[in-house]
Amino acid sequence: MNPKQTLKNMANTLKMAKKPDREEYQQHLRLVLIGIAGVGAIGFTIQFVFSVITFGR
Repeated sequence: MNPKQTLKNMANTLKMAKKPDREEYQQHLRLVLIGIAGVGAIGFTIQFVFSVITFGR
């Protein structure tokens, strides 16, 4: 691809992009926070299980 076409594609992408409205933003934020909490819960569970296993020895 040549640089002129690349810049044209970038400009078209920016023209099509739109700022999310409040509801869409809150939905994405909620999903991200649920994902972070899920990963944290899995990590906590693994750490807790292994601490119980090693404490029993």
